[in-house]
Amino acid sequence: MQIYPAIDIIDGKAVRLSQGSFKNVTVFNDSPVEAAKNWVEAGATYIHIVDLDGARYGKTYVTEIIKDIKSKYNIKIETGGGVRTMSDIDDRINAGASRVIIGTAAVKDPQLVKEAVEKYGDKIAVGVDAKDGMAAISGWEEVSNVSAVELCLKMKSYGVNTIIYTDISKDGMMCGPNIASTKELIEKTGMDIIASGGVSQMKDIENVSSIKAAGVIIGKALYNGALDLKEVINRFQ
Repeated sequence: MQIYPAIDIIDGKAVRLSQGSFKNVTVFNDSPVEAAKNWVEAGATYIHIVDLDGARYGKTYVTEIIKDIKSKYNIKIETGGGVRTMSDIDDRINAGASRVIIGTAAVKDPQLVKEAVEKYGDKIAVGVDAKDGMAAISGWEEVSNVSAVELCLKMKSYGVNTIIYTDISKDGMMCGPNIASTKELIEKTGMDIIASGGVSQMKDIENVSSIKAAGVIIGKALYNGALDLKEVINRFQ
């Protein structure tokens, strides 16, 4: 199972939100590149970078940060937040991203997903963020009328293989991911599902591993010291 330490970025700083709220922001590191260095030194082989300003405002702010990290460290990067156009995707791939995550646009502009998969194949993933089983969009500030399972199956029909699944109610709350919903997605779609949101202890990662998730994203628990990345990687990756 792939372990993805997360770097969420607002105003060029590594932060964490609680339950996706931009009113509940904690700055953990003034430099995302420094945060990446910490994860690389702990043995990370893939990092998860989210442009929260991009998710909120629909513009890309992180290409230079991706370039900077790639120029310094031999690590794969998956990145989402504010990916609305083919140009956004091109820019992040050209900056060095190994995988680009389409979120809001998967609901609002499915044609973009089709085009992106045709051009980049497995370099395209879809972020499905859910609240009460329904897909949330626009930096989690709006809930759509499409269910998470429905959205995943639609994306699968377009050729998408990888889904990053987050239960918003769990994210940043250190209370464990939504195992039941994640398991349901894995079983009903047969896709590679990466679990995200709420991971706070080894038991949470054990639970994610037991349902055969393709990966798990860990954020706040690494920044506040609840989990040691080196230990997690040695045990699960």
